[in-house]
Amino acid sequence: MTIGLTLGKYSPLHEGHENLYRLALSEVDHLIVIIYNSPETTKIPLNVRADWIREIYPNIEVIEAVDGPTEVGNTKVIKQKHEAYLMKILKGRNIDFFYTAEFYGEHVSKALSATWRKVDRTEINLTATQIRKNPFIYKKHLNPFVYKDYVLNIVFLGAPSTGKTTLCEALAKKFNTKWMPEYGREYWEKNQVERRLSELQLLEIAKGHLEIEERYIYESEKFLFTDTNAITTYMFSKYYHNTVSQELSKLAKIAEKRYDLIFLCDTDIPYDDTWDRSGNVNRIWFQKKIEDDLKLRRLSYTKISGSLSSRVRKVSKIITETDKY
Repeated sequence: MTIGLTLGKYSPLHEGHENLYRLALSEVDHLIVIIYNSPETTKIPLNVRADWIREIYPNIEVIEAVDGPTEVGNTKVIKQKHEAYLMKILKGRNIDFFYTAEFYGEHVSKALSATWRKVDRTEINLTATQIRKNPFIYKKHLNPFVYKDYVLNIVFLGAPSTGKTTLCEALAKKFNTKWMPEYGREYWEKNQVERRLSELQLLEIAKGHLEIEERYIYESEKFLFTDTNAITTYMFSKYYHNTVSQELSKLAKIAEKRYDLIFLCDTDIPYDDTWDRSGNVNRIWFQKKIEDDLKLRRLSYTKISGSLSSRVRKVSKIITETDKY
């Protein structure tokens, strides 16, 4: 079995890296990628960057170099440090081909008794350093799974008529990005029978919302403002049926870690008594249930109240001061 090796920081993983992977996978039976911790280069954690590769290329073996050398250069001492580290982390495994376009390909290949497969990267004249400065203008060179880790996905929860939609729309306009409408509301209007939905329909809402949201993340720049999530659908299932399906419960559990920030819109604005809503008393009841559920899940959230302009100011301040990592 022929074994190939390549390495890097992958901060971020981009089209050039993926071209190299595809080339190597077409030439060897097994490809190993060593990814370095590199806190001096990027704030994105090592495990996140490693999971990019694992998710997109599940047949690649990824080794996380937690304690790899950080010095970069062409001196004898630096070369020896990197060579010794690679020998240690590979534990004597035989490497047939070492893939890289970098200068170190020659000395690393020699140390590993491998053939240096010097890769031509002129087809994409772009570096990870350039992308790090502004990943949003280079999104076409990033896999959607990678790009979404540069976007703050911000969810707004709250009972019906607490201003979630209006706030999301206003924020999206201010920051020139996308907002994710409440898919469940559209679905309910088309499919409700006597103001009710079945457990299966509620599951369809959670799945449908997630599918659209994934697409909207890639269409966003810096922020995606999301109106409700699977936790809301979970609450409606309890309300309608006094029970929640196992699959919907799993999606609600996933939602606990999916969002970078959670805002709970308060009930201090006038109730909009439209035909599809069930009254202000129900709004107050629902709000209490939602807040209790957030506390039960031990999720950190910020309550937003006041006028639309004051809500926009408060959210804007928080999100612009938030570093995803």
